[in-house]
Amino acid sequence: MPGKNKLQKFADNEVFPNVIQPTFEELFRTDHSSKGKWATKLFGNSKPVCLELGCGRGEYTVALGGLYAHTNFIGIDVKGARIWQGAKRALDQGLPNVAFIRTRIDFICSLFSSDEVDEIWITFPDPQPNKSKKRLTSTKFMGMYQQFVKDSGLVHLKTDNQMLYRYTYEMARQNGLCILKHTNHLYESELLDETLSVKTYYEKKFLEVGKAITYLCFQLPKNKQLVEPEMYE
Repeated sequence: MPGKNKLQKFADNEVFPNVIQPTFEELFRTDHSSKGKWATKLFGNSKPVCLELGCGRGEYTVALGGLYAHTNFIGIDVKGARIWQGAKRALDQGLPNVAFIRTRIDFICSLFSSDEVDEIWITFPDPQPNKSKKRLTSTKFMGMYQQFVKDSGLVHLKTDNQMLYRYTYEMARQNGLCILKHTNHLYESELLDETLSVKTYYEKKFLEVGKAITYLCFQLPKNKQLVEPEMYE
């Protein structure tokens, strides 16, 4: 039965108007046909675009879409069954400013063009304790984001992993990036607001076992060459 349920979700994703599933051929060594045009082609407007990378079930993408009607939100994840949950919820809630793209983050530069994205959220990603280059906040990925995020666009990290939080904080600090907000214990800080109070599936589980949630927000300049933080090389 679980297998059939997953197959049904895959079938739904094929027809959901808010789910885009590019093929490998559409992204490998070429650009997607909507690159540079997501706001107009997908949402029919010229509003700012905000991404959630590794969005999972899309809790943050959907919640942000409900809170900020004047911004377009796109959740990106490789897992189709997870994306289905966010896409279905967005449709049920009638959120025209929420959509999902099923793909690997490695192909993201084939999807978005220079200055197309205003903001990035990275919520509870795999911390990759032994492979720093695979972290979504590594300088490798930051270099990718610089290709399409507007100059000094915002990057948000929300995680339960103290190592990933410290690594990302040091990456930003040692590269002279403007750190706007940071805390290693969000729910005991003054930063908590309606946006940061949104809880993902995994965040709820972490809170149940008493793990502290961290948060970091910094600006990403477009033309600055970034180096890995010394203590984590």
